[in-house]
Amino acid sequence: MGDHKEQPLRVGAAVRRRRRSLELTLAVVAERSGLSVPFLSQIENERARPSTSSLEKVADALRTTAVELLAAADPACSVDVVRAEVSEPASEPRSRSLVRGHHQMHASEFTGDHEAGREFQYRNDQLMYVADGAVEIEAEGRAYRLGRGDTLYLTGGVRHRWRATVPDTRVVVVAVAEHIEAVRDRDRGRKR
Repeated sequence: MGDHKEQPLRVGAAVRRRRRSLELTLAVVAERSGLSVPFLSQIENERARPSTSSLEKVADALRTTAVELLAAADPACSVDVVRAEVSEPASEPRSRSLVRGHHQMHASEFTGDHEAGREFQYRNDQLMYVADGAVEIEAEGRAYRLGRGDTLYLTGGVRHRWRATVPDTRVVVVAVAEHIEAVRDRDRGRKR
């Protein structure tokens, strides 16, 4: 249960990501593939499942292969459980992904100390939540001390670094996935 291997794949999101990364419109992909714009839209929105032949045509139009599109496809499950790791308290820092697969959201749990000197800068927004312990985060020239239950929100592009200040600290980081481009609408100053 909750195992992605049991679930069919949703290739539509992979097609959309590839098309957008190439900055192509549906009309251009339709022209290149010989398929209709409405059908391509249905594929991208998971309302139609392409045949092998149609998927190969779409892949050719996107300058990739059907195998690559399937490899980048999302599992078709809407619910997935990621079980807690049962282990002794680790002396070494560790991290684990809290979301499996290729989704619009990424979440990780960091336990233990963290490489304090390492600077991070993500393209998209993220939220840091201190589940246990305490951390010190440096962002935009300021230091923030967070304890258990505290959160810090960082907009995309903000350079930051952080470190645990007490042993066995657990930090959960939730972010818009890197393959999603969350951009600001220049006219309104908000995300689209």
